[in-house]
Amino acid sequence: AERNRLAREIHDTLAQGLAATILHLETADALLAADSTAGGAQIARAVQQALALTRNNLDEARRSVHNLRAAPLEGRTLAAALDALAQDLRSQTSARVTFSAVGADQPLPLALEAGLYRVAQEALNNIQCHAAASNVGIELVSTPERVTLLVEDDGVGFDINGITPNRYGLTGMNERVKLLQGSLRIDSAPSLGTRVAVALPLTPSTPGLIA
Repeated sequence: AERNRLAREIHDTLAQGLAATILHLETADALLAADSTAGGAQIARAVQQALALTRNNLDEARRSVHNLRAAPLEGRTLAAALDALAQDLRSQTSARVTFSAVGADQPLPLALEAGLYRVAQEALNNIQCHAAASNVGIELVSTPERVTLLVEDDGVGFDINGITPNRYGLTGMNERVKLLQGSLRIDSAPSLGTRVAVALPLTPSTPGLIA
């Protein structure tokens, strides 16, 4: 309950305030575009930098809201928790969102379930905020040897080599997967959508796994 209250406060105050600031900065940027003087160009650059920073801060605020709204799983199976994330995205966007699970009845270590949930949450938050996707697919496959998660969309995509590592929460996703001795692959390109694939091994050395 306390986490949900904090999430509401961040959303209703900080996130909404940043969104309003972005609107004002966009208006100022549009007005300055008509000023061809050197001074006007200098001010325009400062406004654009402030706009980029504010947009990044809004992304971080939204990410915090997503992370606070639900403790990992809340007693549900991983498949049920991922299905709930899919339903949330359906309700908040016009995208067609599908979810499928294979071998979902196999119990997994709690650390793996929480890690996969957080990666999926981050990927779907990016889709909601940036992708403008028409179709989103989420797939969970569990075998005795490994568990894999795939999140893909047909949205605007981005240049993998043209962004900083901490953009879109990529650093956090990488760190979570590395801690679980797994692999993370992100494929994306402008206008070609994005594909996030995670593979985690189920071996005696897996955190939380009892052989």
